[in-house]
Amino acid sequence: MSYKSNILLIQPSSLTYKGTTPTVSSQIIAFTISLTMASPKTPIPHHRQIWLQQADPEIRIHYIECLPTSGDPKGTILLIHGFPETSYQFRHVTVPLAEAGYRVIAPDYRGAGYSSHPPDGYTKDVLAQDLYKLVTEHMGIKEAIHVVGHDIGGMIAHAYVAQFPSNVASVIWGECPLPGTKFYEDTKHTAPLWHFDFQAQSDIAVSLVSGKEKMYLKHFYDRLAQNPEAFSNEDLEFYAMQYSMPGALRSGFHVYRMFEQDAVHNQEWLNRNGKVEVRSMILSGEHVFMTASALEMASEMYGNVERGIVEGSGHWLAEENPKDFVRKVLGFVEKR
Repeated sequence: MSYKSNILLIQPSSLTYKGTTPTVSSQIIAFTISLTMASPKTPIPHHRQIWLQQADPEIRIHYIECLPTSGDPKGTILLIHGFPETSYQFRHVTVPLAEAGYRVIAPDYRGAGYSSHPPDGYTKDVLAQDLYKLVTEHMGIKEAIHVVGHDIGGMIAHAYVAQFPSNVASVIWGECPLPGTKFYEDTKHTAPLWHFDFQAQSDIAVSLVSGKEKMYLKHFYDRLAQNPEAFSNEDLEFYAMQYSMPGALRSGFHVYRMFEQDAVHNQEWLNRNGKVEVRSMILSGEHVFMTASALEMASEMYGNVERGIVEGSGHWLAEENPKDFVRKVLGFVEKR
């Protein structure tokens, strides 16, 4: 939004001395300039971090918080990113969700983005526990929240609701073959998911990709996007910088190395507790190979699930079509 402001400048026109005291004759110049600034009612994302563990290995979680500017929040939406991304993937949607009246939290999970890169703890149950502590202990949020996870974040969202169902009002997840499901078993070694096996061999994978992070990441953005121009050169540089940090690739690849253990956990929760009954939506891009099977996959783990489609999007929902992503999230969250 643009504002016009009248500025008065007092400019000295002459300088004389009376004794040792200077006397200034001034002329007043008035002019108008235009300033571009955010509306005072626009929510502002704030970057923060907490330490879950300060002793070695340090476990530090960075997160973005965006609050509505008027009234009490309608609720809390936790946005969980995927790979090879960070909380930055939600840059287009945090403000619109806050403008709709929600407290929005977008963390970098353990090992990603600005968070620390400890050597272990990359099973999805542990990653979900980190975020649960962030929300309930550090931020003091006791009411049930809305959990939204994409890609790896979808796996973490499932682990969150499976472990803490009473703390979840709704869960939206997708764009991932969930370990422990038939779809995961049928596709985990197929060509579209070649990186599952490659990144699970984390030592050699890190050695081969180090120094080539930008090229490696761009491969996924180009191949999985319906609209690759959703990623600007600045976006690519930022992601490449984050995954070039010491330990970042290793941490990201360890997330994949743990898939088989995640499958065991997911089946154990299913056998012990039955299907998740929290209201859920499997959210997919319109032009993604797994979209046709998404609802069937989710129904293996959820008893109360529906399907959502982000129109015109490939894999990167919140970046390729942020308006429809927000529309689908709010439409589900606010459904009664």
